[in-house]
Amino acid sequence: MRKTLVVAMREYQAAVRTKAFLVSLIAMPVISLGGVLLQTMLRDRVDVTDKRIAVVDYSGKLFGAIDSATKLRNESDIFEGEGSARRQIKPRFLFEQVTPSSADPQAVSLELSERVRKKEIFAYVLIGSEVVNPAADEATAFVNYHSNSPTYDDVQDWLRDPVNARLHELRFAAVHIDPAIVQEATKNMPVDNLGLVSIDPATGEIIKAEKTNEMANIFIPMGLMMLMFMVVMIGAAPLMQSVLEEKTNRIAEVLLGSLGPFELMMGKLIGMVGVSLTIVTIYLLGAYIAIHRAGYGVLFPAHLVWWFALFQCLAVIMFGSLFIAIGAAVNDMREAQNLVTPVMVLVVFPLFVWFNVIREPSSSFALAFSLFPPATPMLMVLRQAVPPGIPIWQPILGAVLVVLTTLLFVFAAGRIFRVGILMQGKGPKFGEMVRWVLRG
Repeated sequence: MRKTLVVAMREYQAAVRTKAFLVSLIAMPVISLGGVLLQTMLRDRVDVTDKRIAVVDYSGKLFGAIDSATKLRNESDIFEGEGSARRQIKPRFLFEQVTPSSADPQAVSLELSERVRKKEIFAYVLIGSEVVNPAADEATAFVNYHSNSPTYDDVQDWLRDPVNARLHELRFAAVHIDPAIVQEATKNMPVDNLGLVSIDPATGEIIKAEKTNEMANIFIPMGLMMLMFMVVMIGAAPLMQSVLEEKTNRIAEVLLGSLGPFELMMGKLIGMVGVSLTIVTIYLLGAYIAIHRAGYGVLFPAHLVWWFALFQCLAVIMFGSLFIAIGAAVNDMREAQNLVTPVMVLVVFPLFVWFNVIREPSSSFALAFSLFPPATPMLMVLRQAVPPGIPIWQPILGAVLVVLTTLLFVFAAGRIFRVGILMQGKGPKFGEMVRWVLRG
């Protein structure tokens, strides 16, 4: 045991004292959150060049409403801030009415398409002559937006409101109905997402249900799952390369002169468990401080910290033993890549089903997949983090299953490690590795 702990301490110190470890601590949040933060910072960094749009209104009844709404938008909606800090964050939409040169919309559309290609205008809109009549044929009742920028849909999205508002006014007027009455009668009622009502045990008074924070209920469980996934990749996956390097450089032969193969393997696993716990402690502590300073301390899942640490350690040992076995069995990285694919499928499997699990954490589907041992650490923590949680017997059963699976993986990896660590030459096939496990 003492030799195992010596190896574990050596592996731990070799990992945390490197610059790569510090870089990985910074790189993890950058990789996972950098895209979101960058998109948030750049959401208003857009091209504010004027967008000129030609309008051919065969009905003669909609351009006025579009023009009025555009002027209001260009005066207020495209700016941010007040006074000297006021700045433009969206482009102006400049609609110009075009008299059609033909009664055929296709001929006019061809002319305007050429203007778009020559960059004289950004886009154009065609409005059918019978667009006000809801019973008219589609050949005469249409509003078509044409552009050469299919991914830029701001004009199209904005155009819907003024066009439809004016159409409603005209159609109500045609049947002598006051639009204000219709708007009041058809006013939508929001449906709030609330929790459950409870009773104060001290006073016996009924406590009103609080509004559910939908974003927190999704992103906090997802964040815990992603943290576990990244720590497994940082802590367990490098074990394969570490063992392979020691084998090819004949370092393993020297180490095995002082301790047994199983002691060496367990020392490496325990060392990586220490590394993973160090990473998790840093991130959870940082998240705790940040959330409390932001005034959302109630959202931090403190009740899950110990469960998270338990499943994290089991996941690192379970997957780490597989990576160690592969590193010991092969002779180069090319052979390792062929064997590591099935293991990587098991590691990333929870990422394939997490959304279905988080939507209905109490369903039979979620329970079944969270009791599949390779997926249990990530999916069980995910389910526990979604209010109101799950029955205590489920994470206990999941932990027992993971412990049994981990012992099985460690046993199998120990036998493969004992045979493969000193072997040279042609790498073994999968069937041969199975025989090592069964026969020792």
